[in-house]
Amino acid sequence: MKLIQTGSPRPLGATWTKRGVNFALFSSNASRVEVGLFDAESGVETVRYDLPGRTGDVWHGLLSPRRAGPGSHYAFYVHGPNEPQNGHRFDANVALIDPYARELSSTGPLRARVTDSGFDWGGDRPPATPWRDTLLYELHVKGFTRLHPGVPTEWRGKYLGLTVPAVIEHMKSIGVTAAELLPCQSFVTEQFLRDRSLNNYWGYNSVAWFAPANEYALHDAVVEFKTMVKALHASGIEVILDVVFNHTAEGNEQGPTLSLRGIDNSVYYRLMAQDKRFYENVTGCGNTVNCQHGQVRALIIDCLKYWVEDMHVDGFRFDLATVLAREENGFNEHCALFKAIRAEPSLAYVKLIAEPWDVGWGGYQLGRFPSGWGEWNDRYRDTIRSFWRRDPGKIGEFAERFAGSSDIFRHNGRRPTAGINFLTAHDGFTLCDLVSYNERHNDANLEGNSDGHNENLSWNCGAEGPTDDAVVNKLRSRQMRNLLATLFFSQGVPMLQAGDEFARTQRGNNNAYCQDNEISWIDWQLRSVNLDLLRYVQTLAQLRRRHIEFRRDTFLKGAASRAHVKDVTWLNVNGIEMKQAEWQDGNLRTLGIWFGKQSNLEGRLLLLLNASDAAQTFLLPAAPAEEPWIRQFDTALNTHEPVSLGRARDYWLDAASFALLEC
Repeated sequence: MKLIQTGSPRPLGATWTKRGVNFALFSSNASRVEVGLFDAESGVETVRYDLPGRTGDVWHGLLSPRRAGPGSHYAFYVHGPNEPQNGHRFDANVALIDPYARELSSTGPLRARVTDSGFDWGGDRPPATPWRDTLLYELHVKGFTRLHPGVPTEWRGKYLGLTVPAVIEHMKSIGVTAAELLPCQSFVTEQFLRDRSLNNYWGYNSVAWFAPANEYALHDAVVEFKTMVKALHASGIEVILDVVFNHTAEGNEQGPTLSLRGIDNSVYYRLMAQDKRFYENVTGCGNTVNCQHGQVRALIIDCLKYWVEDMHVDGFRFDLATVLAREENGFNEHCALFKAIRAEPSLAYVKLIAEPWDVGWGGYQLGRFPSGWGEWNDRYRDTIRSFWRRDPGKIGEFAERFAGSSDIFRHNGRRPTAGINFLTAHDGFTLCDLVSYNERHNDANLEGNSDGHNENLSWNCGAEGPTDDAVVNKLRSRQMRNLLATLFFSQGVPMLQAGDEFARTQRGNNNAYCQDNEISWIDWQLRSVNLDLLRYVQTLAQLRRRHIEFRRDTFLKGAASRAHVKDVTWLNVNGIEMKQAEWQDGNLRTLGIWFGKQSNLEGRLLLLLNASDAAQTFLLPAAPAEEPWIRQFDTALNTHEPVSLGRARDYWLDAASFALLEC
């Protein structure tokens, strides 16, 4: 009897069945493939088998249940030419991670682990929140609960930490409908960080796309990830996974051989045409995944399907997504990978979000992704920051961004929900730091403060970093409120960075990718210290939910409809519609945004913005008879409780302030 049977070429990876474990690996340039099994405790290799079957470019074999099963640790050894000049880097002495591995060993050398996909989902259903009603909340699985006092000690910083009712209730209280998780695909720390005794904290250095990171698990990463998803779904919160398909942890030609490089280097990576020893590097991370190859596209599609079908995630944010559509002549929104994603039934209704740039030539592609995709809108971020820090000449672009960025997204039938509006994200300052620092302070990264963005469009409000100056601190608090109100009321999909709702700080570090410590972890004591800010954010979330004007499926145009009703009217301080000359006034920093009455069921909303350094008096539009103006909030005041203003005809708005009136 053969020790290993021929098995099947499908599915790829290690698949547990009643007949045993079927191993299948794609390699078009290999001459021989072996699979080795390892003792789970010691990590010592116990046996090795040649995969006896080859179907096309897939090598395969079946081991009986007596020899392998759930929990078995394994690796592939791939034989072939070691000819870097021809793009081949085979080394049969290196144990390689299966690119289809569902789980990796948690100790010792990284080995793939055979899993049993069984899990009691208990009727789990995706929340399926419409884009227009979505509020994204970007968080790091570890950093979010690592210091949370309401999470059991052993669960802090783990997937299970996100199942705790107090954690979920906090998200629900600020209107979160989708948790966007920083990478949970298995990743490793780069050697240059280990040399400095630092860790890759963010996780954008993936090594196994199917396998959830063990760093966030107690015992079983797959089961605990599923448990997290199930708990969030039960509370109506979707799970968006930040995925890294643009590069891998193998880096450039001097990097380690961990998986794809040793399996079929010339297939999986984009190599320099003039010298295949070297890798194209449009990612800034050493290598670039070759999405032009059919097998690479199949790997990505299979991976996305797995996370949706088996792990029940609701969508993906694609890191450096421009890479995925790079072809011979550059970016192509009609590329084969995007067509394959659209054609896959299980991916038809998931949320797809692009980071629409990479670091290569022609890499900035905001607004050019296909219909159905959302895109991180950094032009929104930069414009709103510039407006509130009093930069000149921003009033017109501010209105465009607030109205949904139609200049970017209106083509091909796209809607304002194609734009993911954000003020801050993991990459850059926190909201508190945005109003507290003019310069980056990244000394803890041990790169001489030379890393991270140099121009942040930030404003320290008069002092660099923490200060006891009451005037400065009051202005900072007001600026955070101004920025948050703009985010919640702009057309498009808002994304809030976790902790900004109670002013978390990274001490001025705007590139905390290697800070796996209190610099990056969320300090939950700030929740009570800055409770008023948190309650303000809760109020903004309630107002956004209550008023459809802030959650439209069409762009604000400011033009009258056939019924002679305008969707919005842009007003000057005299309560008169803005003229063209005013839009061109580089010194203008005040604006009224008037949502007229659309039906008897909807109120009139008036947003008043004053980004100047002096108070302004706004004349108010005429309110209907017997209906008083209600001030919902004014960021210059210490309260955000609704207050009746009676039949007021004007409103005094302090410098650097934002008010919402309703009648």
